[in-house]
Amino acid sequence: MAVYSGDPTAVYRAVEAAVADGNTTMLIRRTDEIPAMRVSVIGSGYVGTTIGACFADLGHEVTAIDVDEEVVATVNAGESPVHEPGLGKLIAEHAGGRLTATTDYADATETDVTFLALPTPANEDGSNDLSYMEAGARSLGEVIADSDDHLVVVKSTVVPGTTENVVAPAIAEAGDLTVGEDFRVAMNPEFLRMGSAVDDFQDPHKVVFGARDEAAYETLGGVYGPLVDRTAAPVVETGLREAEMIKYANNAFLASKVSLINDIGNICKEYDVDAYEVADALALDDRIGGKFLRSGLGWGGSCFPKDVKAIIYAAKDAGYEPPVLEGAVEVNDRQPGRLLSPLDRHTDVSGAKVAVLGLSFKPGTDDVRGTRALPVIEGLRERGADVVAYDPVATGSFRERYGLEIGYADSAVEALTDASAAVVTTDWDEFAALDEEFDRMADPVVVDGRHVIERREGITYEGLTWN
Repeated sequence: MAVYSGDPTAVYRAVEAAVADGNTTMLIRRTDEIPAMRVSVIGSGYVGTTIGACFADLGHEVTAIDVDEEVVATVNAGESPVHEPGLGKLIAEHAGGRLTATTDYADATETDVTFLALPTPANEDGSNDLSYMEAGARSLGEVIADSDDHLVVVKSTVVPGTTENVVAPAIAEAGDLTVGEDFRVAMNPEFLRMGSAVDDFQDPHKVVFGARDEAAYETLGGVYGPLVDRTAAPVVETGLREAEMIKYANNAFLASKVSLINDIGNICKEYDVDAYEVADALALDDRIGGKFLRSGLGWGGSCFPKDVKAIIYAAKDAGYEPPVLEGAVEVNDRQPGRLLSPLDRHTDVSGAKVAVLGLSFKPGTDDVRGTRALPVIEGLRERGADVVAYDPVATGSFRERYGLEIGYADSAVEALTDASAAVVTTDWDEFAALDEEFDRMADPVVVDGRHVIERREGITYEGLTWN
């Protein structure tokens, strides 16, 4: 494994850590000014659109490739096809210049490196659905036969072995090519969070390159060189499978941390202990830290649920039962039901209007995949409640994805007016500012799943893991 950085302090710390770990094969490099490169990105979802715009912002010439003509037209018009803070500004600045979009895979042949940022959704058994990845790899293989030593980089999250056993063979077979001679493969996992993806790219904790050969490391170093020089982010050079596993280990650890603090928070609730005061003390221990210690409804989104289930499936497929990860999923799945328990104690929602505040899985995004609001709404409907939901940006996404026949409000005030109860499922800042709006409720019972509402006179307030 190799780690390098343009910052002397970062280099010193990396060497110190390597020595402490007994890593004697570490390499230290200094990145110098690197010329702009030609980059193609296949897939224009949250990840693909973000990295494409950010690569363009680093000075590279970027071609975004997607089969959806509407998405391509949106990018070329200087607009973002997804809701992500700061992304629209970057696209507006670079579209038509360093950033162009197309549906033609052949345009990838004019670039130095191609990133595959395609969906890998979960199958029912938890394994990854690689159909999009294989189709994209085959389409790319058909056109790069005449390219000179093209580098194909898997950006999507895939279990160890996928790049070498699925992606590379698909490219080779489609183009009658030889891996390592006609094209090379690498793995560059993403660590982008919905709602802060641009910031996460531009100020990374780490950058990981997984490859088999020095040339691949050098090409990836050329792509990320301007970013590494500016931020002094540590760069980890490792193998393909190690890079694939690093992403899963990262998300599995964070998901387990959330589930652990929720487990602790649930115990705190039973003993009338404020879990947030407990967490504040835990955060002072530098072995623990304060991030991901906000107990509540749990984790959702596209990454944690899919990635944790995928690595559990992969572990079992290899003959290992991962009890800690399975426990993390179990705790997470219980939290929405626990949110409704205090509601049941305070009121009967059958036939009553209940406001659900928040539909996105987290603030700052319109992504509703894995949202904790869905099981909460389903639980309310099972109780016979008349559900009226509101979200600042995700109402359309939620309605389109889940098709639930519930009420959708245009504002928090509309959702709360004449409601017998309200539940908070997403911690938008807008909800933290609510105050007199609760006076519009018929019976102001508020159950907070995100520790965002301030307790006040005139409402019956319950927190999920605090009182």
